[in-house]
Amino acid sequence: MLNKNDVIETEILDLTHEGQGVAKVDGLVFFVDNALPGEIIHMRVLKVKKKMGYGRVEAYVTTSPYRNEGLNTDYLRTGIADLGHLSYSQQLKFKQRQVSEALRKIAHITDVSVAETLGMTEPYAYRNKAQVPVRQVKGQLEIGFFRKNSHDLMSIEDFYIQDKEIDKLIFFVRDLLRRFNIKPYDEKEQTGLIRNLVVRRGHYSGEMMLVFVTTHPKFFCIDQLIEQITQTFPRVKSIIQNINDQNTNAIFGSEFRTLYGGDTIEDTMLGNRFAISAQSFYQVNTVMAEKLYQTAIDFSDLTTDDVVIDAYSGIGTIGLSFAKTVKAVYGVEVITAAVEDAKKNAQLNAINNAHYVADSAEHAMAKWRKDGIQPSVIIVDPPRKGLTESFIKASSAMQPRKITYISCNPATMARDIARYQELGYKLKKVQAVDLFPQTHHVETVVLLTRSTDCS
Repeated sequence: MLNKNDVIETEILDLTHEGQGVAKVDGLVFFVDNALPGEIIHMRVLKVKKKMGYGRVEAYVTTSPYRNEGLNTDYLRTGIADLGHLSYSQQLKFKQRQVSEALRKIAHITDVSVAETLGMTEPYAYRNKAQVPVRQVKGQLEIGFFRKNSHDLMSIEDFYIQDKEIDKLIFFVRDLLRRFNIKPYDEKEQTGLIRNLVVRRGHYSGEMMLVFVTTHPKFFCIDQLIEQITQTFPRVKSIIQNINDQNTNAIFGSEFRTLYGGDTIEDTMLGNRFAISAQSFYQVNTVMAEKLYQTAIDFSDLTTDDVVIDAYSGIGTIGLSFAKTVKAVYGVEVITAAVEDAKKNAQLNAINNAHYVADSAEHAMAKWRKDGIQPSVIIVDPPRKGLTESFIKASSAMQPRKITYISCNPATMARDIARYQELGYKLKKVQAVDLFPQTHHVETVVLLTRSTDCS
């Protein structure tokens, strides 16, 4: 019988989909951070439940040849890089296997292979967006990340996967806030001013946006801060204040005030220009987002005769990337501000055949069908929860020849593919894409074709 704080020797047999080591002891499955398959460890028992438990590595008896020995373990403790202890080549294989296993276990598909994961040449410093909490630690204003499953801030000097120019700006602002004695937010006491710093940077343009998330509108010394920031970082084109006075985990409140420059910054993706606001959904890894979207375009094999529905269209990054090569694009998105951004981005790129509406995808498709719009391809990029049953029915009712599905969750993707197959579509291609190196997250592009069109 195992008890809390027992230390035992055990072998790590596997990794969970979130990158935790898996060990089996006395009929129990244990999950262990910073442990890789094949490693033998001394494990301290942290918690024991009926069928499972949690452990911690006390010492390594043997280590994996695929272990990244040089990693700062703070990146594991915060979840910034929860796969960073695994060599990058093995991360790519792990993600390919994740997708294969989801298809096998959930959709019962074994006859379509998952292509090797598309990865990065330099899988670090890729994030074009940072959202960092500001708190007081040992009497001093600090920025960093929360320890996993807590609100204890761990101070960090190098965010590892963030754009280095973003890191420079964040630390410069941190030092300014200290110098001007501006108080960080205290969650327990509900006091202080600065809750979070949010920075966005155009990968190609280099333009930067800084957002101060504050607990109330009054912001002393802001003019001096702006002067110092813009003199030192001339690529900062927008400084915004967001006011969030709620006791919530949500980063942004509802009110935004532009303090300097414009409301947006600009960047390019696949040759198109995009205006990006503080709230815009814009993939955080521009290099790999281009590979992801290009894969979806290639899978769709688009022609000048195609009418394409771009579901969950956001600010138009996917649909506008191929709009000039097809007959028409119809985009739908529930967030009104994103739809307005998509329309502006279409104008920015002189695209006249892309039409965007703010609506649920199901309702919009029913209306388009009634209006006689017949898509040959539907491209869908849903959130982690995947597609609703009503969306799957509505999209298949339009009888497109192809459905190209971009997924950020292999489990919900496999579930949805199984449902599409019941409705007459067949899985033809699967490509894993590493949009988030050093983390357990994986993106996937799949192609489904209508069974009557299958060879």
